[in-house]
Parts: sequence; structure tokens; C-alpha cells
Amino acid sequence: MVDIKKNENYEMEITGMTHEGQGVGRINNFTVFVDGALKGEKVEVKIIKVNKSYAVGKLLNILAPSENRVEPFCSAYKRCGGCSLQHMDYAAQLEFKTELVRENLQRIGKIDNVIMHDTIGMENALRYRNKAQYPVGSVKGELAVGFYAKRSHDIIKSDECGIQDENSDKVKYTVQDFIIRYGISAYDEISRTGLIRHVVTRTGFKTGEVMVVIVINGEDLPHKRELVDMLVENVPGVKSVFLNVNTQNTNVILGRKNIKIFGQDTISDYIGKYRFNISPLSFYQVNPVQTEVLYNKALEYAGLTGEETVFDLYCGIGTISLFLSEKAKKVYGVEVVEEAIIDARKNAELNGVENVEFIAGESEKVVPELYKQGVRADVVVVDPPRKGCDKTLLETLVSMEPKRIVYVSCNPSTLARDLNYLDENGYKAVEAQPVDMFPFTPHVECVIGMQRKDT
Repeated sequence: MVDIKKNENYEMEITGMTHEGQGVGRINNFTVFVDGALKGEKVEVKIIKVNKSYAVGKLLNILAPSENRVEPFCSAYKRCGGCSLQHMDYAAQLEFKTELVRENLQRIGKIDNVIMHDTIGMENALRYRNKAQYPVGSVKGELAVGFYAKRSHDIIKSDECGIQDENSDKVKYTVQDFIIRYGISAYDEISRTGLIRHVVTRTGFKTGEVMVVIVINGEDLPHKRELVDMLVENVPGVKSVFLNVNTQNTNVILGRKNIKIFGQDTISDYIGKYRFNISPLSFYQVNPVQTEVLYNKALEYAGLTGEETVFDLYCGIGTISLFLSEKAKKVYGVEVVEEAIIDARKNAELNGVENVEFIAGESEKVVPELYKQGVRADVVVVDPPRKGCDKTLLETLVSMEPKRIVYVSCNPSTLARDLNYLDENGYKAVEAQPVDMFPFTPHVECVIGMQRKDT
């Protein structure tokens, strides 16, 4: 029988942290998770949920704070679902992420002899995002443009967001003023009525160019010319304004149809020396500063001499492929999203890169077919989605026997699972380099350098 009761208050010690950044400890030998608590703290909690194997506590008081506790910089922090680690010192965040990767590699991957580097952080961890997506709705009858609350679609209004580019805040203020001035309706998810659903901003950090996308539940926006005038007047660098049509009952933010109402078809930005054109639907890393760090590390681990054939799998719009092309003889980029492949080919042309070939299709189907045709990779770079690599793909890579595999991952658990398979089938994880792409969140990217054990 569980000796812990819902709605009762308890004191407890926080002895660890979950992969989502929750504090965890035990009450009467029963596991309890607590949002906002840090390892080493003594806290008072109210139990708000009890299951068979664990409970959830709401943090009431911090009786003995951790030395790593800091004051959050955002007034909306406690309700917003974005930066859940603002209460943790940045150096401690980096240590947390290093240990998160290490623990997954050891527990899931059974890998404990890898060279584990400290997480690479940012000199300035604020204002790092080049893309913002603000939901538009109403709260108690008043217009709300902000972010979703934790685990809900309730909109939290905030004056500014410390991790977004400052121009994104200016766009948000301007669109708010426009909606109020011209009486434009905000979208209601329940009734599926109202016009403006989201405001999306994209910024080129090195070019200063700004794109604004207004997501609408319809085909047109009244007073759109006035909106353009307001944006151009109030937001430096606005080069492109689009309406994006999304009339579906869905949580997906952007629809497939874009209507340009001002300026250029794309904005541009640079990662390293490479220029990329960004459209409303383009995938582009949201932290360009750390993306360059990540890709340079992937290039380093690839160990290229200029004679290698390289596969870049799950290549997106070809960003890593272009970095690899500097030192490879030939690069094949594979990506299932056809629009991304179209962008990748344009990006290669834009940068005058001729030794890269992009192929649209699932990596687990394309790579075996290339292998049958006699196309073999000396080095393979994989950057899969959170679910990790397909088993068929991993089997093909093992059969192909590339000299090195570089694994880029945003999910330490699926990374560790796939590394375990590769380790059991001839490959050794040599180095692990976590990179902090998303400060103040529990998310971490990681680059793993692997080589064949018989080389």
C-alpha cells in the first residue's frame, strides 16, 4: 500500500534530476517528481497526483536551496512551457546535459569507455533563437499573443521573450496593435472560428533580414497593406511578409499554401561561410551560432582527407552536406522531405558546391539501393529525428563497412540505443561531444565519432 496521499504536504530531499529537468526524490520510500526543484535541495511539496509507481508534487517552498539555483529572468517562467531550466545556473545546466548524455550511453548503450567531453555552451545564452511561433487567441475576452502554458494550449501573455531575437518581440507587438486597431478576429481552437492563428518570425542573424508569416484561418487578411506598412515602420530588417493559409483542425502550425504580400520570396543567413535561403516552410536550425559549432565538430569527427565518398543521411536542406563537401570527394545527401531536397539543391547551387548529390527518399530505402548499385560510403553522417535511425538502415551500414560513422542526435536515449547496436556489430564510439543548442531547456544535441573496431 502506498503511504503517501494526494493533496497532503510533505518535506523531501531532491536526490536527482529526470531527463526533462524535473527534480526527483522519495517520500516514505516512494518516488516523487517535482517541477522546478534542483538536485540537493530540501523542499516542501503538495502531492497533486499519485500513481501505482510514482507521485507528482507541486513545489510549495524551498527549505534549503541548491547553490545552483538562480532567479529566472522571465516573468512568465512559471507558467510558460518553454524554458523549464531558468531556475538553474547556466554552468549547472551544461553539467546536467553532459551527465544526461553520459548516463544514457552507459545505461541504454552499455558504452562506458567513450571519451566524454563537456557540453559546449554559449558565451551569451540569451536571444539565441532565430525563429518564433506565437499562438494568437483570447484570454478572458482579451487578445492574447504569446506562448502556450506547460502541457496545455492556454496562451500565456508576456512582454518579451529572453531567448528570442529582439525583432521577434517587435513583430509580436506590431501585430497585436494591428489586430486591435483594425478589429481583426483571433482564432478560437474550440469553435474553429476567428482569423489569425499564429504569428511566425524568422531572422537571419548574420544578415539582419526578417521574415513575418501570419497564419490565417481563411484565404485573405483585411487591411494587409496597412499591416505591411506597420511592420516596415516598426521592425528593422523586414524583407518579407507572407500569409500562410491553414484552415485545418490541427495542431500543425503552418499550412501548405503561402501568399506573399510584401518583399522577397526568401530571406538569407549564413552558417560558417555558407549562405542559405530560407522560405516560410524551410527547415533551418533555430540556433545558428551553435549550429556552426555542431557542424564543425561533425566535420572533425568525419576525419576527411579529400578522397572519401560520404553519405549524409536525414540531410534536411543540406547544411551538413555543404560542410562535408569542403573535404570530401563526393557527398550524397538523403532526405525524405522532397521540399527539403529542393531547398538543398538550391543551397548547393547558391554556394557553388558541385560535389554533392541530393536524393529524395527514405534513408532506409535509398541507402540499400545505392549499395546494390555499388555506391559505397567511406564515411557516413546520420542526423535522424528524435526516434533515431531505422533498423534496416543500421543493418545496411554495418554490411557496407564504412571506416567511420558520425552520429548527430537530439535524443540521448535513441542515440544510445542505436550506438549499442553499432557497438555490437563492429563499431566503437570513440568521442562524444554534447552541444547546447537550446539553453534553459533540458534538450541537448550530441555528436558521436565512431570507427570500425578492425581499423
